[in-house]
Amino acid sequence: MGLPETRTGTKAPLAISVLDLVPRLPGSSDEEALRQAVSLAQHAEKWGYARYWTAEHHDMPGLASSSPEVLLAHIGAKTERIRLGSGAVLLPHYSPLKVAEWFRLLAALYPGRVDLGLGRAPGGGAHTVMALSGNFLARVAELPKTIASLLELLQDAYEYEGHAVTARPQPQVGPAVWLLGTNKKSAEYAAKFGTGYVFGQFMSEHVGVDVDVLASYRAEFTPSALQSAPKTMVAVSVICAGKEREAAHWVQVLDETAKQAGRGSFRSISGTPHSVYNQLKNLQHEYAVNEFLIVCPIPDYAARLECYRLLAEVLRELDGV
Repeated sequence: MGLPETRTGTKAPLAISVLDLVPRLPGSSDEEALRQAVSLAQHAEKWGYARYWTAEHHDMPGLASSSPEVLLAHIGAKTERIRLGSGAVLLPHYSPLKVAEWFRLLAALYPGRVDLGLGRAPGGGAHTVMALSGNFLARVAELPKTIASLLELLQDAYEYEGHAVTARPQPQVGPAVWLLGTNKKSAEYAAKFGTGYVFGQFMSEHVGVDVDVLASYRAEFTPSALQSAPKTMVAVSVICAGKEREAAHWVQVLDETAKQAGRGSFRSISGTPHSVYNQLKNLQHEYAVNEFLIVCPIPDYAARLECYRLLAEVLRELDGV
Protein backbone atom coordinates (compact mmCIF):
# COMPACT_ATOMS: atom_id res chain seq x y z
CA MET A 1 0.00 0.00 0.00
CA GLY A 2 1.01 3.65 -0.34
CA LEU A 3 3.26 5.29 2.21
CA PRO A 4 2.51 8.36 4.36
CA GLU A 5 4.07 11.68 3.37
CA THR A 6 7.59 12.08 4.74
CA ARG A 7 10.62 14.30 4.29
CA THR A 8 13.14 11.62 5.21
CA GLY A 9 14.70 11.04 1.78
CA THR A 10 16.19 7.83 0.43
CA LYS A 11 16.03 5.81 3.67
CA ALA A 12 12.26 5.47 3.32
CA PRO A 13 11.03 2.51 1.21
CA LEU A 14 9.87 3.41 -2.27
CA ALA A 15 6.30 2.61 -3.32
CA ILE A 16 5.43 2.14 -6.98
CA SER A 17 2.10 2.09 -8.76
CA VAL A 18 0.91 1.63 -12.35
CA LEU A 19 -0.56 4.36 -14.52
CA ASP A 20 -1.93 2.64 -17.61
CA LEU A 21 -2.89 4.69 -20.67
CA VAL A 22 -4.20 1.43 -22.21
CA PRO A 23 -2.33 1.71 -25.51
CA ARG A 24 -3.62 -0.01 -28.62
CA LEU A 25 -0.38 -0.96 -30.28
CA PRO A 26 0.10 -1.18 -34.07
CA GLY A 27 -1.38 -4.36 -35.48
CA SER A 28 -3.50 -4.91 -32.37
CA SER A 29 -7.16 -4.22 -31.58
CA ASP A 30 -9.00 -2.30 -28.89
CA GLU A 31 -10.16 -5.62 -27.46
CA GLU A 32 -6.57 -6.80 -27.16
CA ALA A 33 -5.55 -3.50 -25.53
CA LEU A 34 -8.24 -3.99 -22.89
CA ARG A 35 -7.22 -7.60 -22.29
CA GLN A 36 -3.67 -6.37 -21.79
CA ALA A 37 -4.92 -3.80 -19.27
CA VAL A 38 -6.49 -6.57 -17.20
CA SER A 39 -3.33 -8.66 -17.46
CA LEU A 40 -1.16 -5.72 -16.37
CA ALA A 41 -3.36 -5.06 -13.33
CA GLN A 42 -3.29 -8.73 -12.31
CA HIS A 43 0.48 -8.94 -12.66
CA ALA A 44 0.95 -5.61 -10.85
CA GLU A 45 -1.06 -6.97 -7.93
CA LYS A 46 1.06 -10.14 -7.84
CA TRP A 47 4.29 -8.13 -8.01
CA GLY A 48 3.36 -5.83 -5.13
CA TYR A 49 2.39 -2.59 -6.87
CA ALA A 50 0.31 -0.31 -4.63
CA ARG A 51 -2.22 0.88 -7.22
CA TYR A 52 -3.47 0.37 -10.74
CA TRP A 53 -4.72 3.63 -12.27
CA THR A 54 -6.07 4.14 -15.75
CA ALA A 55 -6.44 7.34 -17.74
CA GLU A 56 -9.26 8.99 -19.70
CA HIS A 57 -8.80 10.02 -23.33
CA HIS A 58 -11.31 10.63 -26.11
CA ASP A 59 -11.08 9.86 -29.85
CA MET A 60 -7.35 9.09 -29.71
CA PRO A 61 -6.64 6.19 -32.11
CA GLY A 62 -3.77 4.77 -30.08
CA LEU A 63 -5.55 4.66 -26.70
CA ALA A 64 -8.44 2.41 -25.65
CA SER A 65 -9.56 3.83 -22.29
CA SER A 66 -12.25 6.49 -22.60
CA SER A 67 -14.19 5.54 -19.45
CA PRO A 68 -12.00 4.79 -16.41
CA GLU A 69 -15.02 4.04 -14.25
CA VAL A 70 -16.12 1.22 -16.56
CA LEU A 71 -12.68 -0.32 -16.97
CA LEU A 72 -11.99 -0.15 -13.22
CA ALA A 73 -15.24 -1.97 -12.47
CA HIS A 74 -14.12 -4.80 -14.73
CA ILE A 75 -10.56 -4.91 -13.39
CA GLY A 76 -11.81 -4.84 -9.81
CA ALA A 77 -13.64 -8.07 -10.48
CA LYS A 78 -10.45 -9.62 -11.84
CA THR A 79 -8.20 -8.61 -8.91
CA GLU A 80 -8.33 -8.89 -5.13
CA ARG A 81 -6.16 -6.32 -3.30
CA ILE A 82 -4.55 -3.69 -5.51
CA ARG A 83 -6.03 -0.19 -5.25
CA LEU A 84 -7.96 0.96 -8.31
CA GLY A 85 -8.00 4.55 -9.51
CA SER A 86 -8.51 7.07 -12.26
CA GLY A 87 -5.60 9.02 -13.57
CA ALA A 88 -7.70 11.00 -14.18
CA VAL A 89 -11.44 11.57 -14.53
CA LEU A 90 -11.57 14.83 -16.50
CA LEU A 91 -13.95 16.64 -14.19
CA PRO A 92 -14.87 19.68 -16.36
CA HIS A 93 -16.79 17.35 -18.69
CA TYR A 94 -19.11 15.91 -16.04
CA SER A 95 -21.74 16.52 -13.41
CA PRO A 96 -20.21 16.24 -9.93
CA LEU A 97 -23.19 14.10 -8.87
CA LYS A 98 -22.53 11.58 -11.62
CA VAL A 99 -18.82 11.34 -10.78
CA ALA A 100 -19.65 10.86 -7.08
CA GLU A 101 -22.11 8.10 -7.97
CA TRP A 102 -19.60 6.33 -10.22
CA PHE A 103 -16.88 6.22 -7.61
CA ARG A 104 -19.10 5.57 -4.62
CA LEU A 105 -20.44 2.57 -6.49
CA LEU A 106 -16.89 1.39 -7.16
CA ALA A 107 -16.01 1.95 -3.50
CA ALA A 108 -19.01 -0.14 -2.42
CA LEU A 109 -18.02 -2.93 -4.82
CA TYR A 110 -14.35 -2.89 -3.80
CA PRO A 111 -14.14 -1.60 -0.19
CA GLY A 112 -11.00 0.28 0.75
CA ARG A 113 -9.51 -0.05 -2.73
CA VAL A 114 -10.76 2.94 -4.73
CA ASP A 115 -8.97 6.20 -5.64
CA LEU A 116 -10.72 9.05 -7.43
CA GLY A 117 -8.09 10.98 -9.36
CA LEU A 118 -9.32 14.23 -10.95
CA GLY A 119 -7.88 16.24 -13.81
CA ARG A 120 -8.80 19.37 -15.75
CA ALA A 121 -7.32 18.56 -19.17
CA PRO A 122 -9.62 18.30 -22.22
CA GLY A 123 -8.52 14.75 -23.05
CA GLY A 124 -9.00 15.06 -26.79
CA GLY A 125 -9.08 17.34 -29.83
CA ALA A 126 -11.20 20.48 -30.05
CA HIS A 127 -14.15 18.98 -31.95
CA THR A 128 -14.18 15.85 -29.80
CA VAL A 129 -14.23 17.96 -26.65
CA MET A 130 -17.09 20.09 -27.95
CA ALA A 131 -19.02 16.95 -28.85
CA LEU A 132 -18.44 15.63 -25.34
CA SER A 133 -19.37 18.61 -23.20
CA GLY A 134 -19.75 21.83 -25.17
CA ASN A 135 -17.84 24.90 -24.00
CA PHE A 136 -14.87 23.35 -22.25
CA LEU A 137 -13.18 26.63 -21.29
CA ALA A 138 -16.32 27.81 -19.52
CA ARG A 139 -16.44 24.52 -17.63
CA VAL A 140 -12.78 24.89 -16.61
CA ALA A 141 -13.55 28.34 -15.25
CA GLU A 142 -16.22 26.72 -13.05
CA LEU A 143 -13.85 24.00 -11.82
CA PRO A 144 -13.39 25.27 -8.22
CA LYS A 145 -17.17 25.21 -7.78
CA THR A 146 -17.38 21.78 -9.41
CA ILE A 147 -14.68 20.34 -7.14
CA ALA A 148 -16.39 21.82 -4.07
CA SER A 149 -19.72 20.25 -5.08
CA LEU A 150 -18.10 16.87 -5.72
CA LEU A 151 -16.41 16.85 -2.31
CA GLU A 152 -19.67 17.84 -0.62
CA LEU A 153 -21.39 14.94 -2.36
CA LEU A 154 -18.69 12.55 -1.16
CA GLN A 155 -19.32 13.76 2.40
CA ASP A 156 -23.16 13.78 2.23
CA ALA A 157 -23.19 17.55 2.65
CA TYR A 158 -24.51 18.70 -0.74
CA GLU A 159 -27.68 20.71 -1.37
CA TYR A 160 -29.32 21.81 -4.61
CA GLU A 161 -31.66 24.77 -4.32
CA GLY A 162 -31.93 24.13 -0.60
CA HIS A 163 -32.71 20.43 -0.92
CA ALA A 164 -30.33 17.70 0.18
CA VAL A 165 -29.05 15.50 -2.66
CA THR A 166 -27.24 12.23 -1.87
CA ALA A 167 -24.84 10.39 -4.14
CA ARG A 168 -25.75 6.74 -3.75
CA PRO A 169 -24.73 4.15 -2.84
CA GLN A 170 -23.14 5.27 0.44
CA PRO A 171 -20.10 3.01 1.00
CA GLN A 172 -18.62 2.63 4.46
CA VAL A 173 -15.21 3.56 3.02
CA GLY A 174 -15.40 6.22 0.34
CA PRO A 175 -12.90 6.81 -2.45
CA ALA A 176 -9.65 8.60 -1.68
CA VAL A 177 -9.46 11.83 -3.69
CA TRP A 178 -6.44 13.07 -5.63
CA LEU A 179 -5.95 15.98 -8.01
CA LEU A 180 -3.53 15.53 -10.92
CA GLY A 181 -1.67 18.23 -12.79
CA THR A 182 1.58 19.69 -14.06
CA ASN A 183 1.52 23.25 -12.70
CA LYS A 184 0.86 25.40 -9.66
CA LYS A 185 -2.84 25.86 -10.49
CA SER A 186 -3.59 22.17 -10.02
CA ALA A 187 -1.43 22.12 -6.88
CA GLU A 188 -3.32 25.15 -5.59
CA TYR A 189 -6.66 23.36 -5.99
CA ALA A 190 -5.35 20.21 -4.25
CA ALA A 191 -4.04 22.29 -1.33
CA LYS A 192 -7.19 24.38 -1.03
CA PHE A 193 -9.57 21.42 -1.02
CA GLY A 194 -7.39 19.14 1.11
CA THR A 195 -6.85 16.30 -1.38
CA GLY A 196 -3.80 14.33 -2.42
CA TYR A 197 -1.73 15.69 -5.30
CA VAL A 198 -0.08 13.90 -8.24
CA PHE A 199 2.48 15.78 -10.32
CA GLY A 200 2.42 14.48 -13.91
CA GLN A 201 6.12 14.77 -14.70
CA PHE A 202 5.89 12.53 -17.77
CA MET A 203 3.64 15.05 -19.54
CA SER A 204 5.16 18.22 -18.09
CA GLU A 205 7.10 20.84 -20.04
CA HIS A 206 9.78 20.67 -17.34
CA VAL A 207 12.66 18.24 -17.80
CA GLY A 208 12.37 17.11 -14.18
CA VAL A 209 9.85 17.48 -11.41
CA ASP A 210 9.03 21.13 -10.69
CA VAL A 211 10.00 21.31 -7.02
CA ASP A 212 8.13 24.62 -6.61
CA VAL A 213 4.82 22.94 -7.51
CA LEU A 214 5.22 20.26 -4.85
CA ALA A 215 6.50 22.78 -2.31
CA SER A 216 3.57 25.12 -2.88
CA TYR A 217 1.09 22.28 -2.42
CA ARG A 218 2.65 21.22 0.88
CA ALA A 219 2.98 24.79 2.17
CA GLU A 220 -0.61 25.77 1.33
CA PHE A 221 -2.34 22.48 2.21
CA THR A 222 -5.54 22.92 4.21
CA PRO A 223 -6.60 19.83 6.20
CA SER A 224 -10.03 18.53 5.21
CA ALA A 225 -12.51 15.89 6.32
CA LEU A 226 -11.04 13.71 3.58
CA GLN A 227 -7.37 14.13 4.43
CA SER A 228 -5.50 15.61 7.42
CA ALA A 229 -2.05 16.03 5.86
CA PRO A 230 -0.54 16.50 2.38
CA LYS A 231 0.15 13.42 0.26
CA THR A 232 2.05 13.48 -3.01
CA MET A 233 2.91 11.18 -5.87
CA VAL A 234 4.86 11.79 -9.07
CA ALA A 235 3.88 10.17 -12.38
CA VAL A 236 6.98 9.30 -14.40
CA SER A 237 7.77 7.56 -17.67
CA VAL A 238 10.05 4.54 -17.20
CA ILE A 239 11.79 2.22 -19.64
CA CYS A 240 13.36 -0.67 -17.73
CA ALA A 241 15.03 -3.59 -19.51
CA GLY A 242 17.38 -6.40 -18.57
CA LYS A 243 20.22 -4.96 -20.67
CA GLU A 244 21.25 -1.36 -21.26
CA ARG A 245 21.24 -1.76 -25.03
CA GLU A 246 17.65 -3.01 -24.96
CA ALA A 247 16.52 0.01 -22.95
CA ALA A 248 18.46 2.29 -25.34
CA HIS A 249 16.73 0.63 -28.30
CA TRP A 250 13.28 1.45 -26.95
CA VAL A 251 14.32 5.01 -26.15
CA GLN A 252 15.49 5.41 -29.75
CA VAL A 253 12.24 3.97 -31.12
CA LEU A 254 10.14 6.31 -29.01
CA ASP A 255 12.34 9.31 -29.78
CA GLU A 256 11.95 8.71 -33.52
CA THR A 257 8.19 8.32 -33.13
CA ALA A 258 7.99 11.62 -31.22
CA LYS A 259 10.01 13.45 -33.87
CA GLN A 260 7.86 12.05 -36.69
CA ALA A 261 4.80 13.36 -34.86
CA GLY A 262 6.36 16.80 -34.61
CA ARG A 263 6.96 16.61 -30.89
CA GLY A 264 10.18 17.23 -28.98
CA SER A 265 12.65 14.55 -27.99
CA PHE A 266 11.24 11.73 -25.89
CA ARG A 267 12.07 11.93 -22.18
CA SER A 268 12.00 8.97 -19.83
CA ILE A 269 13.84 7.40 -16.93
CA SER A 270 15.57 4.48 -18.62
CA GLY A 271 18.14 1.77 -18.16
CA THR A 272 18.68 -1.52 -16.37
CA PRO A 273 16.70 -2.22 -13.18
CA HIS A 274 19.47 -0.98 -10.85
CA SER A 275 19.97 2.17 -12.91
CA VAL A 276 16.25 2.97 -12.92
CA TYR A 277 16.06 2.26 -9.20
CA ASN A 278 18.89 4.71 -8.49
CA GLN A 279 17.25 7.40 -10.61
CA LEU A 280 13.94 6.97 -8.77
CA LYS A 281 15.69 7.05 -5.39
CA ASN A 282 17.40 10.30 -6.37
CA LEU A 283 14.03 11.80 -7.25
CA GLN A 284 12.56 10.47 -4.02
CA HIS A 285 15.28 12.21 -2.02
CA GLU A 286 15.22 15.47 -3.97
CA TYR A 287 11.46 15.94 -3.91
CA ALA A 288 10.53 14.11 -0.68
CA VAL A 289 8.02 11.91 -2.45
CA ASN A 290 7.73 8.21 -1.63
CA GLU A 291 5.41 6.93 -4.33
CA PHE A 292 5.70 6.99 -8.10
CA LEU A 293 3.05 6.24 -10.69
CA ILE A 294 4.91 4.39 -13.42
CA VAL A 295 3.96 4.86 -17.07
CA CYS A 296 5.81 2.42 -19.34
CA PRO A 297 5.57 3.65 -22.97
CA ILE A 298 7.31 0.69 -24.63
CA PRO A 299 5.30 -0.17 -27.78
CA ASP A 300 5.43 -3.93 -27.21
CA TYR A 301 3.10 -5.70 -24.78
CA ALA A 302 5.62 -8.33 -23.64
CA ALA A 303 8.47 -5.86 -23.18
CA ARG A 304 6.15 -3.46 -21.38
CA LEU A 305 5.07 -6.13 -18.92
CA GLU A 306 8.71 -7.10 -18.41
CA CYS A 307 9.51 -3.46 -17.60
CA TYR A 308 7.03 -3.50 -14.73
CA ARG A 309 8.25 -6.91 -13.52
CA LEU A 310 11.90 -5.91 -13.44
CA LEU A 311 11.15 -2.71 -11.57
CA ALA A 312 9.13 -4.54 -8.92
CA GLU A 313 11.88 -7.16 -8.61
CA VAL A 314 14.66 -4.62 -8.00
CA LEU A 315 12.58 -2.86 -5.35
CA ARG A 316 12.13 -6.14 -3.51
CA GLU A 317 15.85 -6.74 -3.75
CA LEU A 318 17.05 -3.32 -2.64
CA ASP A 319 14.20 -1.86 -0.60
CA GLY A 320 12.74 -5.08 0.76
CA VAL A 321 9.17 -4.18 -0.28
